Amino acid sequence: MKNDEIRGLTVKELEERIENEEAYLLKLRLNHAISPLDNPLKIKEIRRNVARLRTELHQRQLAETQKK
Repeated sequence: MKNDEIRGLTVKELEERIENEEAYLLKLRLNHAISPLDNPLKIKEIRRNVARLRTELHQRQLAETQKK
């Protein structure tokens, strides 16, 4: 997921996407612990997507508090 795509999301969509990505990350980690994944770099990619989403959400929250 690219930063331009993330910026186009609403706050509610960001929160939902974070929740879904974290659940998927947990599932991947558990599956990888049991048997090796075909592509273990997928875990890294999902973790970074979660970080990007959280960063954008945090920036929006900071911008909102500065407006007040």
